[in-house]
Amino acid sequence: MNMFKRIRDITVATLNEKLEQSQDPVKLIDQFLLDTRREIAEAEQLHHNISQHTRQLQHHVEKASAMREKREEQAMLALKAEEEELARMALQEKVMYEEKETQYNELLDKNREALNEIEYQLNTLKSEYQIVYSKREYYHARMETLRLQQQMNRRFGNGMNNMPSFNRLDDRISDWELEAKAMRDIRQGEDSYTTGSDPAKTIALDAELERLRRKLDQQRREG
Repeated sequence: MNMFKRIRDITVATLNEKLEQSQDPVKLIDQFLLDTRREIAEAEQLHHNISQHTRQLQHHVEKASAMREKREEQAMLALKAEEEELARMALQEKVMYEEKETQYNELLDKNREALNEIEYQLNTLKSEYQIVYSKREYYHARMETLRLQQQMNRRFGNGMNNMPSFNRLDDRISDWELEAKAMRDIRQGEDSYTTGSDPAKTIALDAELERLRRKLDQQRREG
């Protein structure tokens, strides 16, 4: 490819490097797209100029070819009329037009190559523009998503941290529940003891009561 293509390759490579370091890839891509649109416009103008010049060269080729054939016919007529000098002059002009036809054909071939090249480059630019534009839409969507997430984080990021902590309250209630259960167990133990639910304790209690009665009777007799 020519220098135009190499310049485009360098530009795209530079874009890729800058995208990796950019804090605002959408802005960078927009600038690239703007430059590419400008290059597309310049390439389209160049394509128009080359096309127009190619048509002009084609016209010169056709004109030189027609004059070459015409001078050859004139030379033939002059020879038939035994006008050798006129035939010679006609042949000299025929040779001149042959040279012009060859020269214009060479220029025409070069311009056709240039026209093919600019058409290729123009298509490449347009294709590149579409690809980068598509990337631009994707990155724009990503940046918008990121912006909204950051906005949401600023608004609600610490929302959960600002909520009342229920962990300590849960622990306090658990302590209260344990205390209540302990007191209930103690009361149940006292009830069991007073109601004589344990036979051994009941016998011991009866014996102690009997001992106290005897002691009380003795004190009464002595008094």
